[in-house]
Amino acid sequence: MKNVITVILLVCASIGCAQQSDKELQREIDGLAKSMVQANEPGATVAVAKGDRIIFSKGYGTANPEYNIANTPNTIFHVASVSKQFTAFAIALLADQGKISLDDDIRKHLPELHDFGHKITIRHLVHHTSGLRDQWNLLALAGWRLDDVITKNQVLRLISHQTELNTIPGEEFNYCNTGYTLMAEIVSRVSGKSFADWCAENIFKPLKMEHTLFYEDHEKIVKDRAYSFYSGPEGLKKSVLSYANAGATSLFTTAEDLTKWANNFYTMKVGNKAIMKQMEERGILNKGDTITYAFGQDISRYKGVRTIAHSGGDAGYRSYLLRFPQQQYTIVVLSNMASFNPGRLAYKIADVCLKGTLKEEDEKKEEAKKADGTFKVSDALLKLFEGQYQLTPEMIVTFKVDKGILTAQATGQSSFPLTASSETEFFFDPAGIKVTFPKPVNNTISQFVLNQGGQTMVAPRVKAVDPANIRLADYSGTYYSPELQTSYTLEVKNNLLTASHIRHEPIDLTATNTDMFSTSAWFMSKVEFVRDADGKVTGFKASSGRVKNVRFEKQP
Repeated sequence: MKNVITVILLVCASIGCAQQSDKELQREIDGLAKSMVQANEPGATVAVAKGDRIIFSKGYGTANPEYNIANTPNTIFHVASVSKQFTAFAIALLADQGKISLDDDIRKHLPELHDFGHKITIRHLVHHTSGLRDQWNLLALAGWRLDDVITKNQVLRLISHQTELNTIPGEEFNYCNTGYTLMAEIVSRVSGKSFADWCAENIFKPLKMEHTLFYEDHEKIVKDRAYSFYSGPEGLKKSVLSYANAGATSLFTTAEDLTKWANNFYTMKVGNKAIMKQMEERGILNKGDTITYAFGQDISRYKGVRTIAHSGGDAGYRSYLLRFPQQQYTIVVLSNMASFNPGRLAYKIADVCLKGTLKEEDEKKEEAKKADGTFKVSDALLKLFEGQYQLTPEMIVTFKVDKGILTAQATGQSSFPLTASSETEFFFDPAGIKVTFPKPVNNTISQFVLNQGGQTMVAPRVKAVDPANIRLADYSGTYYSPELQTSYTLEVKNNLLTASHIRHEPIDLTATNTDMFSTSAWFMSKVEFVRDADGKVTGFKASSGRVKNVRFEKQP
């Protein structure tokens, strides 16, 4: 009897220690979250779980500042691309049931798509290796605004009009929302139910994710939802989102519901070992390279520990779902403020929760770092990195130093700050970007190396073209795209070539080479003009990061 009592006392003591440990964690996590959220502004909800036990769950800031409604653990957020792992899971379930094959030609299920002359499989869609053009870039190039009402059928019609690919399927990883919209449609056609209903019946209800749904109806009322915002020159502004399509995006959920989803990878209430193994299958390119992207999840390591994660961003919504599978830790950060960095907070929380498990960096590197964990780089060295570098034929990256910080701007995209991890290595966490420069030779930097999504690309330094040598008048005229059923008019105004579309503000084109121009429009970052045998301009090809060579024909 004495031994039994002793055991009970020991168990109670251990529980008390765990509770005390939880309280310590809660205080530290709370402090980290509060340091990143401005009072009385849109903020975030954070949930941390170990297995099925929620260690921390709390809301910060407001879900809707117009009505002064606070974010709480029950606040429902649009989580953007975090949605993709649910779509991939639905595909994996159907494949496990024998209703589809991952190696099916997608035209077996979507016969209205163009025959590109290359087989595109469902597996290609999963891993973003299909070569298909991205739906958002196409919509914007066609004249849509991303705050328009955008329905599934409109997206499908646009995709069915495409007659060219970015690349041969399997050649390269190029993040493509189109693939996940198509997968959601395949689930619907195979099951005979809407994608939202099928996921509710087969995933959300069994896992008791009572605050989760795929939002396919932009007019549907959802109680306790957060609306998204951004900071403009005039203060806080609404960031409107009216998507009525799902698969690539549009999952509405709470931070706590996402911990239930994460725990299912260990308990397998829905699915089985084969499916869970499938969910971690990383894509393999035609040349044999394995990418980090699996089934809607990026497989990586953080300070020596295996991680599975995905970020999301639409309008002013920002989300991050981070799992440490071996430790069964889940960290969820959901925000309704565009400037919020959920990934940064998630990894700071990981540093607290997995202290002693994560490998610390060596002391020499630590000594060179600032108090916030970044590396000190001299102004003189930063200046050497400035200049233009050719990442791809259609993309030039420009580095500049702004107030002691190195910034990068890819053709047609916004500038973003880089954080130094050494004298020659920089990173940008939200996009998983790592930039490495070689050591200077004769005070010159000849190139940089980009690492993103498991792929490495070398970009040599290039010289800027002299615009005085470009005959802008050659390019004037109206150009029409059959694939997008839209037109742009190009004119020379004040020695600038400008493209006009009835739904866009005028777009200035800057010469980067003979017949090649860049713009500040994210959806049309590169414009390459085409000439006939007589040297007459007959059209142009428009490209951006996720769309290549959309043809526009010059009209008579």
